[in-house]
Amino acid sequence: MVTISSLFKILSCADHVDYAIIVIALSSVVWYIWLYAKSKRQPHPLPPGPWGLPIIGNLPFLKPELHTYFQGLAKEHGPIFKLWLGSKLAIVVSSSEVAREILRTNDVIFANHDVPAVALINTYGGIDIAWSPYGPRWRMLRKLCVNKILSNVRLDSSVGLRRRETRRTVKYLADQARAGSQLNLGEQIFVMILNVVTQMLWGATVEEEEREIVGAEFIELVQEMNDLLMVPNISDFFPALNRFDLQGLAKRMRGLAQRLDRLFDRVINQRLGVDKGSEGKGEDFLEVLLKIKDEEDGQTNLNMNDVKALLMNMVLGGTDSSLHVIEFAMAELINKPDIMKRAQQELDEVVGKDKIVEESHIPKLPYILAIMKETLRLHMVAPLLIPHRPSQTTVVGGFTIPKDSKVFINVWAIHRNPNVWENPLEFDPNRFLDKSYDFNGNDFNYIPFGAGRRICVGMAMGERIVLYNIATLLHSFDWKLPRGERMEVEEKFGIALKLKNPLLTTPVLRLSDPNLYL
Repeated sequence: MVTISSLFKILSCADHVDYAIIVIALSSVVWYIWLYAKSKRQPHPLPPGPWGLPIIGNLPFLKPELHTYFQGLAKEHGPIFKLWLGSKLAIVVSSSEVAREILRTNDVIFANHDVPAVALINTYGGIDIAWSPYGPRWRMLRKLCVNKILSNVRLDSSVGLRRRETRRTVKYLADQARAGSQLNLGEQIFVMILNVVTQMLWGATVEEEEREIVGAEFIELVQEMNDLLMVPNISDFFPALNRFDLQGLAKRMRGLAQRLDRLFDRVINQRLGVDKGSEGKGEDFLEVLLKIKDEEDGQTNLNMNDVKALLMNMVLGGTDSSLHVIEFAMAELINKPDIMKRAQQELDEVVGKDKIVEESHIPKLPYILAIMKETLRLHMVAPLLIPHRPSQTTVVGGFTIPKDSKVFINVWAIHRNPNVWENPLEFDPNRFLDKSYDFNGNDFNYIPFGAGRRICVGMAMGERIVLYNIATLLHSFDWKLPRGERMEVEEKFGIALKLKNPLLTTPVLRLSDPNLYL
């Protein structure tokens, strides 16, 4: 929570910017008055919202779990309301109807993302696909990712990489099962997913003996960067103070970004130094990107920083999102043994107990798909999506949304609407066996990956990783809690929604042939 005392403590530590703070304070008051007067003159006023304090607006009243806090405010102020976050106007949307107006009717106007100050540092100035402004360059990057990097053909070619890393984790879990050891399943899933994603990125590039070192360094950097992105930043609330970096967040992120850049250089230089004759090991994403960079057709025009920025997107996005979906799914299933038993019965019928799960089995496992869909409904990865930033003032839901405001879409609340979902707080995969909800953003009651032009570009990769690994964990093991205990499935808000409590459980071997765990 951002308190008044902590806010002014941050400001007071920089005496050399006293004059700037006074100017910002006065201009903020004038700005509020001007906007209020202007909205009264317009046929479509600003959305309603709670009153804030001068200069700092509603900042002191924010609660750590923003998705639930915003849901509560929506019950009081309606499906679209406003907040002042310092000098930044934020608009919060909590209904599928208004979300449709933004992400479909006015998709082009809302196609830009609102970029946090520190995010520009670790993405080479925001040149990646997540933060690039909508336009010809962004369309080129998206087309590149969809058609050449994350296409079905490319994903099919990397099946072996994903399989190898998943089987390594199964072998480790089997050793723990034989010892009867309780383990933190979330930690093991994190290592597995990180290895899967990095193997897809440069599995044919980094030599075996260096993979553990590269992976460990990436774990550290990914966690530290994500933690920094969650620190309330004065530079975001008062953009005029950005150049002073009052909290030192930009400096800290710059240090992490430089470390990551050196790691990228190490991996890329190793790739460039590989003999052409060794490329038979398999073409990873890095090799594809480097080939595209060297093409001279003039359509892509990528430089080395573009390559690194795209790698960054895939590491951060692919790792965090897949990890938390699998972890939430397993937590819910461990709490509901009847649902787990039904999923295992489907696996036994399709795969059998004398074989291991392959990605080719996934299309024949509708109940496993229903588990993933229900997990993404109840515990979606990005509960507020990435905030959008309108390129022009427009009217949505009968209210004026000013240009450059920060627009949150509370999909977490939309997915729990009791008028759409029966027993919305209950984990029930059956609801997705009877309906045709997909991940493509066509039905705005269910948009776990967003919708419109900025829908998540990594959906296909994430779906494969999540389904394959949930199926593998359920097919190879039973999962037990100590007698009488229950897993509390509680959420912790962040860049990605996380399981609040560690997922401590004991694996039990399901398959009789020990060779299936090698």
